[in-house]
Amino acid sequence: MTTISIIGSGNMANAIGTRASNHGHTVEIMSRDTGKAQALADHIGNGTTVGTFGAKPAGDIVIVAILFANAVDVVTQYGDALAGKILVDITNPLGANGSGLETTEGNSLAQQIAAAAPESAHVVKAFNTILHGVLSANKPVDAFFAGDSAEAKERVAAFLESMDMRPLDAGGLSMTYVLEWASVLLVGVASNGAGFDVALGAKAL
Repeated sequence: MTTISIIGSGNMANAIGTRASNHGHTVEIMSRDTGKAQALADHIGNGTTVGTFGAKPAGDIVIVAILFANAVDVVTQYGDALAGKILVDITNPLGANGSGLETTEGNSLAQQIAAAAPESAHVVKAFNTILHGVLSANKPVDAFFAGDSAEAKERVAAFLESMDMRPLDAGGLSMTYVLEWASVLLVGVASNGAGFDVALGAKAL
């Protein structure tokens, strides 16, 4: 198992951190709000630590679990502290009422984060098509992901598999815009009768 760092202290940070910890990973929480970070670390338990916001993360896999509007600024603030890291972008740049995206094709949030990150960092989009309640349920679930680095995707796929999730490679960073649109589909289906305990998946017929 490995150490992962999570930038953020909200619902998704909680869901991912708890699931990772329950499956044997060591978790580090990093947040501007040290109090929230400590409260989340205490909640997760199992040796979860609190790192200094903006400092070099302990984990080689760093989950960017913050509001999409702040993601690029935070990655820019971390700067060289993220050199050599695998950045997992979980953000969904949803427009008003979840009816569309604030991003455009060729300029997904993941691509913006990749442009802001050190050259030696590798961005993989993952977790954005899974609701936090579904993650927290700790049941098997499909996890779509995308990125340009084969090595980084291999590491993220292994991390997902270790948490009883089926990794489904959607392609390169150009496909991260498609994954962001998939979140619009998920929210639409959930909001229009399916409920928020549903998940997107793929099945061979």
